[in-house]
Amino acid sequence: MNKFEEKTIRSKQIFTGNIVHLQVDDVKLPNGKETKREIIKHPGAVGIIPITKENKIVLVEQFRKPLEKSILEIPAGKLETGEDPETTAIRELEEETGYTTKELSFVTSFYSSPGFANELMHIYITDQLDPLDESVDGDEDEFIEIVELSLEEAKQYVEAERIHDAKTNYAILYLHALGLS
Repeated sequence: MNKFEEKTIRSKQIFTGNIVHLQVDDVKLPNGKETKREIIKHPGAVGIIPITKENKIVLVEQFRKPLEKSILEIPAGKLETGEDPETTAIRELEEETGYTTKELSFVTSFYSSPGFANELMHIYITDQLDPLDESVDGDEDEFIEIVELSLEEAKQYVEAERIHDAKTNYAILYLHALGLS
């Protein structure tokens, strides 16, 4: 037993959406007191670090309503029920960038916001990009533009907060550690 474990007494579903579900749990703390936990359930997601033959990082720019601004991100998307993360990675790469790949390498997985959500983000990388012969339709409510940046340019975008999300910042740190030039 984990000495920090919180025992669930009751769980109440508050909202069921297309992407997330919100529940409120009454929990018993390790010290015996009770409190509430607001929890977002998410099916998980995948991010892809696509690198061109010219060593450019392929990013997508899109408006993010919770932030009320556009940011640049690595291509990413939600896992569909029963879908393998690698399948999701290729699907999102094709839909969002117009590239595909036959070589995808797993980098890591991490929880994006463990204080209130269970979303597990899987990160893959590829430097073997092939342009699609025909574009693949993405989500009808997704408006994106492709931006290709060198690692140095991407670092500047981080400083300017044009790249401002955890998965993309992770990708840039990872590429820096690899010594991408």
